[in-house]
Amino acid sequence: MKSFCVAHALLFAFVTVSYGQNPETTSSLGSLEQMLRASENNLIAAKRKDDAAYFKRTLAEKFSQVGIDGRLLEGQEARDSLGDSDLVELTPYDMRVITAGDEVAIVTYDAIVREAPEGDQGPPPRYQHFSSVWVNQSGQWKLEFHQATAAHWGDW
Repeated sequence: MKSFCVAHALLFAFVTVSYGQNPETTSSLGSLEQMLRASENNLIAAKRKDDAAYFKRTLAEKFSQVGIDGRLLEGQEARDSLGDSDLVELTPYDMRVITAGDEVAIVTYDAIVREAPEGDQGPPPRYQHFSSVWVNQSGQWKLEFHQATAAHWGDW
C-alpha cells in the first residue's frame, strides 16, 4: 500500500509539473504534443496493417511491451507481437500527452478494440487503456515501451 501511495504522489507531482509550465514552454509543448499524438495515431495505423517497415524505423532498439495478458515482451518478440492485421477496430479516445523533460513523453489513451470475428459471431468491443513511452534519440522520437491494459472486466 505504501508503494501505491508513493507512486500516486509521484504521478501527481509529475502531472502538476507538466501542466504548470510557463507560456513560452506551453507553445512548444503544444507542437510537441501534436507531434506525439500524430506519432501515436501512426502507430495505431501501423498496428492495423502489421506494418513491419514502420516498426523498424520507429521502435527504439530496446523496445519492450506489456500485452493485454500482462506478459512483458522484449526484443524481437515484442516487435513481432505489436502488429495485428486481424484488428477490425482500434479507435482511440481521451488521448493525453505527459512530458518528462525534453527527451521523454508518455502518451496515454483509451480505445475500443475489436478483432476479426471467428465463425459466425464475433466478440463485442473490448475496451483497453494504452500507454506508450516515447524517447527522443538524436532528434528522432522512438517508441521505447507500450502497454495495453484491459479497461472493462465482466461479461463480454
